[in-house]
Amino acid sequence: MSAAMNSHKTMTIGEGGLLAFIVVGGLTSLVVAGRALDTPMQIHSFIFALAAVLAGIAVLKRYYDRPAELPPQEIDGLPNYNMGIVKFLTVISVFWGVVGFLVGLIISLQLAWPALNFDFEYVAFSRLRPVHTSAVIFAFGGNVLLATSFYVVQKTCRARLAGELAPWFVAIGYNLFIVIAATGYVLGVTQSKEYAEPEWYADLWLTIVWVVYLLVFLGTLWKRKEPHIYVANWFYLAFIVTIAMLHIVNNLTIPVSIFSSKSVIVWSGIQDAMVQWWYGHNAVGFFLTAGFLAIMYYFIPKRAERPVYSYRLSIVHFWSLIFIYIWAGPHHLHYTAVPQWAQTLGMTFSIMLWMPSWGGMINGLMTLSGAWDKLRTDPVLRMMVVSVAFYGMSTFEGPLMSVRAVNSLSHYTDWTIGHVHSGAMGWVGYISFGALYCLVPWLWNRKALYSEKLVSWHFWLSTIGIVLYITSMWVAGIMQGLMWRAYTELGFLQFAFIETVEAMHPFYVIRALGGLLFVLGSFVMAYNIYMTIRHGEREEPTREAAPGMVPAE
Repeated sequence: MSAAMNSHKTMTIGEGGLLAFIVVGGLTSLVVAGRALDTPMQIHSFIFALAAVLAGIAVLKRYYDRPAELPPQEIDGLPNYNMGIVKFLTVISVFWGVVGFLVGLIISLQLAWPALNFDFEYVAFSRLRPVHTSAVIFAFGGNVLLATSFYVVQKTCRARLAGELAPWFVAIGYNLFIVIAATGYVLGVTQSKEYAEPEWYADLWLTIVWVVYLLVFLGTLWKRKEPHIYVANWFYLAFIVTIAMLHIVNNLTIPVSIFSSKSVIVWSGIQDAMVQWWYGHNAVGFFLTAGFLAIMYYFIPKRAERPVYSYRLSIVHFWSLIFIYIWAGPHHLHYTAVPQWAQTLGMTFSIMLWMPSWGGMINGLMTLSGAWDKLRTDPVLRMMVVSVAFYGMSTFEGPLMSVRAVNSLSHYTDWTIGHVHSGAMGWVGYISFGALYCLVPWLWNRKALYSEKLVSWHFWLSTIGIVLYITSMWVAGIMQGLMWRAYTELGFLQFAFIETVEAMHPFYVIRALGGLLFVLGSFVMAYNIYMTIRHGEREEPTREAAPGMVPAE
């Protein structure tokens, strides 16, 4: 019977097209590996070839194992959601989070005790630092954004995710990019552009993956059953489109050879600096802000069981943020050769960002109107609400630091490091943890998390860690800036650079302690999520359509 059914089965266009792409890509990778001009290119070509082999096997196995009929879009008139891909992305997010935080702890210890480099080039601070930033921002944060966007767009559109293999191509392809980027940093392959270190071939691969991501998201919106497009999807869409534009323009390069890992940026001098910080600041604005605001606008109302406080305010928040953020990049270039009018433009738009940013914060916090008592009993909601508070604090501090007079003290100091981590750990980290804690019981049909006490432990460990981290960096950064600008009565610098480094040591130790607590919290989260999946109390799945969040206005 099974053989008879399989005899009528044909390969879909998606399966055939993807298989052809995999074969061509795998053969190309082998050719490049055989003629590579440097070891990193050879290693990465073999990784691409191995990925092609594994992907080809997976596609063929899926074809032979699946029934002749593809999964229906609806069952009994209700959407047949594709949650397998969301499960995968949720688990891989937790993995990359723990890895990224752990590498961050290692490099913070290296700053306090440089001997921990062990004079071994592959674990030097200069190589592990971009591993940490990429693992935390793009591996952890990026996979959280993929997981939540695929979940939210299905639920709010009441439609199955567009494509059967395309979402998997996005998920696997994106994580292949992470592996290529991270191994490249360890091997010493980098463009030396902040948040854009991967070389030309990794950037090209990410562009292909990202275009497919955009098509999957747009395709799901196109076939939605819900006429209204919920505001979270607007934020996700802005994040996807803008990151594509930023990535392509900032990474326009000419390879030295298609067999070499090195390339030359088409931009030079001031143009390169302007393009880099147009990219760099908007990577923060659209990857680390717009994408995670989408999470806020879905998961906080869902968890609090309250509608968004003001749907009108959320729309104003969206459009003002999108139009203003894109101009703020030049504030990273105060007191450089960039024309002063451009610096002033960046500073002005940065200050203007106070309004939409705080409007969004107020909207998120006020969504709890009538439900504030839940903060005493629900540690997951508490974590998400604290993340919004950190968002408000970071979006106050950022514009403040963009003011030229303040920037003259803060720039190049560890005050900037404290600012970045208050946003990254407090805002991005906590809203991501909250989303993961929400998703796991929903996806695996569990009545609740394995232990809410462990969520509280995670919350307090990481909160104490963040406070230690950012306060030590605030004090250290201001001290550092003041020491750099201190002069003697004769007009000479009062402190040698090494004296400022020595003065920083106790603050680096405090920061490392804060990082340790944050890492311990992530281990608690990973254990709790594992136990929820494996041993949580099962709940019978319901077949309700789960319409989009109801606006308040």
